[in-house]
Amino acid sequence: MNRDDYDSPWKEILSTYFQEFMEFFFPKIAREIDWTRGYELLDKELRQITRESEVGQRLADHLVKVWTNDGEEARVLVHVEVQAREEKGFGRRVFIYHYRIFDLYQRPVVSLAVLADDNPKWYIGEYEQSFWGCGNTFRFPAVKLLEYKDQRAFLALSANTFAVVVIAHLQTLETRKDRQKRFRYKLALTKALYRRGWDRQKIIDLYRFIDWIMALPKKLEKSYHEELVKFEEEIKMPYVTTAERIGMEKGVAQGIEKGVAQGIEKGRLIGEILMAQRVLKQGRYTQESLKKKTEDELRVIHRQMVEMLGTK
Repeated sequence: MNRDDYDSPWKEILSTYFQEFMEFFFPKIAREIDWTRGYELLDKELRQITRESEVGQRLADHLVKVWTNDGEEARVLVHVEVQAREEKGFGRRVFIYHYRIFDLYQRPVVSLAVLADDNPKWYIGEYEQSFWGCGNTFRFPAVKLLEYKDQRAFLALSANTFAVVVIAHLQTLETRKDRQKRFRYKLALTKALYRRGWDRQKIIDLYRFIDWIMALPKKLEKSYHEELVKFEEEIKMPYVTTAERIGMEKGVAQGIEKGVAQGIEKGRLIGEILMAQRVLKQGRYTQESLKKKTEDELRVIHRQMVEMLGTK
């Protein structure tokens, strides 16, 4: 790749831990949401809206339906800006998505943004237009990841999943030109997951995010995984080792980096199924046969493979 892959891991972790995302970055709004009713991802609807908008590349965006504490249904449009440079049309894009969603659903819409670029001078939280006395100003809440650089102690102590996500992202930006330093950061950050008292699944999910976003050259990647195996043997907690056995390798999903969101998910499932087969020493499915299956069919096969690995 020409650059580190930011949008795919962000999209995945945001989908899984949306409530924690809101509590970490937008706590005032999070307190207004009735989390006991859950939330619903409406990404298929968002893809239709953004496709019709034709305002540029959509990155790690989500459309989420939530309910307020007073029972009203709302829709929260979450934009995660993952480009490593300023995007001049970003405010306009958020504005267009916002009014298209409102027009479609006729419900309250809140557009949010996380600016994950490396330009400390760029900040945007509004879009304004006017002509001949007619105009409007659209404002949306936005947070800048670079502002967390001086909050290392807070991030280290926070029990929120996105504290680790922010650390990993900032360290990825910091080590673009120093892969040895990234190797040290990546290994230390992964080991620190075990000291946070989280359950096995959260550790695996965050391991996956860290491994995906903090890309390393093959030689250092091999050393990283070897060190993790030794570490897990020492502490007798083989979480990441188990994750690797079911194909939790960054390269799997990156194999179709330029595909659409559905294609990326299918590619991940296919890669993990093939990886599991190698561990189980099976050869039932080929890559070509898996490509012909639907995403739902792949999920069933994937689940069966995971169950078999768990009994091995």
